[in-house]
Amino acid sequence: MAGDDIARKAAEVLDACRAAGLMVATAESCTGGLVAAALTALPGSSEMMERGFVTYSNAAKTEMLGVPAALIERDGAVSEAVARAMAEGALHRSAAALAVAVTGIAGPGGGSAAKPVGLVWFACARRGGTVRTLRCVFPGDRGAVRHTAMAQALDLLREGAGRL
Repeated sequence: MAGDDIARKAAEVLDACRAAGLMVATAESCTGGLVAAALTALPGSSEMMERGFVTYSNAAKTEMLGVPAALIERDGAVSEAVARAMAEGALHRSAAALAVAVTGIAGPGGGSAAKPVGLVWFACARRGGTVRTLRCVFPGDRGAVRHTAMAQALDLLREGAGRL
């Protein structure tokens, strides 16, 4: 996806959040801050972007977002439960009303039969609302997986601003 498409998606997120009066937080692992970077690349983003957490290690997920270490041990960092806990933790530890979480295996190593390279779990949570989770397996190399995951996270935020 080209840079113009990402900028368009990010602008749509910010517009939807502005219309709904929502501040955003991101909780990112495999994307390493790409979602927050896409949002903050746009002028006026400070009105809607509250903060971003880059929690690449398991310890960071626990320390910064409050994800229980036992949950990570039980389900693995790349799981629906951890993505959900990351999104909920981002809301709990910020003034944001909408959060997206991304955790995955970008590769080239680290995959298994149960959790292949390209597997990414997402969660989008709205304060006082619901949490939507999504499992995707993206093709391509490390850069492609991270970029596609960032684009998917922006789509979830746009949807979340309107419905969750």
